[in-house]
Amino acid sequence: MRPERSDTVVIFTEDADWHTRRLRAGIEREGLEVLVLSLNDCGFAIGESAHGLVLPGLGDRLPAAAFVRLIAKGSTEQITARLGLLHALGTLGVKVMNDARAIERCVDKSMTSFLIAQAGLPTPRSFVSENRAAMQALVDEAPGDMVLKPLFGAQGRGIRRIAPRSPLPEPDKVGGIYYLQDFVAAPGAESYQDWRVFVIGGRVAGAMLRRSPVWITNIHQGAVGVAAPFDARAHDLAIRATAAVGADYAGVDLIEDAQGRLQVLEVNSMPAWKGLQKATDTDIAGALARHLAEALSVAVPA
Repeated sequence: MRPERSDTVVIFTEDADWHTRRLRAGIEREGLEVLVLSLNDCGFAIGESAHGLVLPGLGDRLPAAAFVRLIAKGSTEQITARLGLLHALGTLGVKVMNDARAIERCVDKSMTSFLIAQAGLPTPRSFVSENRAAMQALVDEAPGDMVLKPLFGAQGRGIRRIAPRSPLPEPDKVGGIYYLQDFVAAPGAESYQDWRVFVIGGRVAGAMLRRSPVWITNIHQGAVGVAAPFDARAHDLAIRATAAVGADYAGVDLIEDAQGRLQVLEVNSMPAWKGLQKATDTDIAGALARHLAEALSVAVPA
């Protein structure tokens, strides 16, 4: 017997913040009910519930869809179980945005870089290894600065610019693994700039330039966002990068190198959009809600 479907869209998050409130309002405008849950409070009840899951507030019913806004930090076991639940919802035929596979590909920056390169998109050289000596040799021989990033990280936290022959931190300071990427020197000089392009359903919903007097250009690190001019190259790269990781929606970071070429830096599967919303006229939450509603309207019942 198939589990009963509800008309409720679950938003998985850890806080009813600005993003969640805007998204909830957008989904409700599409005529759908919304239930906000933490993945921490969900789980499995195999042989007990009709669908084998624990979904507070839904009982034995499945949600109409699920939107993943945030997954809390946790142990390897906790993260595995939370992603497992998203995988299970997908197996049961529930539309999940973004699904577990896309999230796994984007959370792991090494896989993101690999998939971007495999798709033939321009991206800086990137290296990932647990071997500190090998990575130190790479830094010592580098023609220019490199960027050391946490493999799992967001909002510019924990990233460092490493000059050639500078010592790398000890393994316990980087989670036992080193992710190094060539530093891209943008044209010009006195300030730094990159792109954040927001893609929804294979279309660009909005784009901004992030500008900062320092090389870290994340909005959460003090950068200022301004509406980006239309650039077909940027839009094309962002759409293709989103497709490369299999995401329904994504925030794609691009940077222009000294030769004026755009390169893909990262693809974010759970991007914030408050800065973009301030910089542009696009209702990002509304666009996300419409895309979700459209996906439900064409879905074939499981």
